[in-house]
Amino acid sequence: TVYNTDNSGLPDNRVKSLAIDEQGNKWIGTRGGLAKFDGENWTVYSTGNSGLPYNALRALAFDTQGNIWMGTGLFRGPSGGGLAKFDGEAWTVYDTANSGLPSNALRALAFDAQGNIWIGTERGLAKFDGENWTVYDTGNSGLPHDRVKSLAIDEQGNIWMGTHGGGLAKFDGENWTVYNAGNSGLPGNGLHEGLAFDAQGNIWIGTERGLAKFDGEAWTVYNTRNSGLPDNFIWILLIDTQGNTWIGTYFGGLAVYR
Repeated sequence: TVYNTDNSGLPDNRVKSLAIDEQGNKWIGTRGGLAKFDGENWTVYSTGNSGLPYNALRALAFDTQGNIWMGTGLFRGPSGGGLAKFDGEAWTVYDTANSGLPSNALRALAFDAQGNIWIGTERGLAKFDGENWTVYDTGNSGLPHDRVKSLAIDEQGNIWMGTHGGGLAKFDGENWTVYNAGNSGLPGNGLHEGLAFDAQGNIWIGTERGLAKFDGEAWTVYNTRNSGLPDNFIWILLIDTQGNTWIGTYFGGLAVYR
């Protein structure tokens, strides 16, 4: 089944983020606003009819209270409306003018076990505990590049992040470890939204030069030459409950690795 602007309530065909709530509603972040689909009915939230600060949504995440958090912004440039929270009735917006957020162009969101939200932005990594903001960038930390494109948190609470030109970084709350094409088996330093853990604790990393798996010691790389991967430029990846890795590529469509 295909849903688009012609046959459904989807506000824009450029879908950038997806999330499913506990009731099974699908929330879809597009370039034209946020859509909620319950299987029959569509509800669209935009800057024109809601408290959404910017119509281009890049990241979605739910907290333990069921609030949906949205990272807004365009792929290129500093444009964006910051971070928004929606509890089903009221909207709260955090931006560079009213909070410690370092940029209004956001790329990734993740909640840790303590309920802190981690935010990947165009100008570094931010952490918000509900009251206080902490910002990590290339000037004050071991972050290898300020453009943080993806986030994933492992069972030990380490924050893993993919950067646009600095490779992969791990932060344990005190120390930084950086993996790049020069010091590890990572095939390229250009990472986008492809970062996920499987049930065995391996981290899968999508790069512009292929797919990598890292078990903490050894690296495995899949590319168009040694596997059935249709394109080396990996935009996004997800791992389902059966352990299949779904890979969205830039030029070669969607692939699944079982």
